[in-house]
Amino acid sequence: MKKFIICSAMAFAALAANAQPGFMRMPAPDPDPYTLEVGKLTMVVDAGQGAKVMSFKYDGKEVMSELKGFNQFGSTFWTSPQAEWNWPPVAEYDRLPYTVEKQGDALVMTSKLSEKYQYQIKKTFKTDASDNSIAITYSIINRADKARQVAPWEITRVPGNGLIFFEAAPKSIEAAQGELIPFVSKYGAAWYAFDEKPANRKTNADGKGWLAYANNGLLFVKEFPDIISTQPAPGEAEIQVYVNEGKTFIEIESQGAYTTLQPGQALEYTVKWHLVPADSKDVPSKKLLKLAKKITK
Repeated sequence: MKKFIICSAMAFAALAANAQPGFMRMPAPDPDPYTLEVGKLTMVVDAGQGAKVMSFKYDGKEVMSELKGFNQFGSTFWTSPQAEWNWPPVAEYDRLPYTVEKQGDALVMTSKLSEKYQYQIKKTFKTDASDNSIAITYSIINRADKARQVAPWEITRVPGNGLIFFEAAPKSIEAAQGELIPFVSKYGAAWYAFDEKPANRKTNADGKGWLAYANNGLLFVKEFPDIISTQPAPGEAEIQVYVNEGKTFIEIESQGAYTTLQPGQALEYTVKWHLVPADSKDVPSKKLLKLAKKITK
């Protein structure tokens, strides 16, 4: 595996001046995080903490949760359905170190094999200058000696505030945990403005391949393969929104199709991350919906 050179801040500055656009090593003191840059976007990924996305910023302005509690920050990746492993998340996928290598213009991080569940996870990060976005391709590799069924699942934590919306038929939105999150149907989309409650709540929905979060003058849109309502893993859904109790954090989640993998076979699932400024009061509007749909075209 290709090793990356860890250097002092002064040496890093010299190396960064000659670095390939879109990828550079972060300076000391932490040798693990990597930064990807495109346009005014920056994404920080920590290989030492489960290859989590720790930060996603537009022009220095953060959109992700920065809480310090267990599973209250960052963007992670799990296998679905959750019923297979219950809780807590599988350490090899979620929080143990990943190996790192650079393949062309992509940054590739690979997990340890889960001896219990016999899957290995690979995350490939790549910038796209054509639309100033960053794509993450997740691979689940079946290392067992028999066929298995599994689905991909990205979980991204944002502050307990703002507005979440996506295209979905009202009848497709169902409570998965606790009471139903109060989504309202307007302009052809489902909208949820954060409401603080002393209870955890989770909603499942059949969307249209994108999920948006508006907060503090930013619009964060995640774009992923659209699947039909029969394709997710049992008890799961294409779009999931989890609201933690109190004014803490929200999880915006997407899942891919439930897939049979033969021994040694892998599936891939790509989520494209967009972040742009938005002149919005974080209330449902045609303007905000139009911007989100324009981004994903």
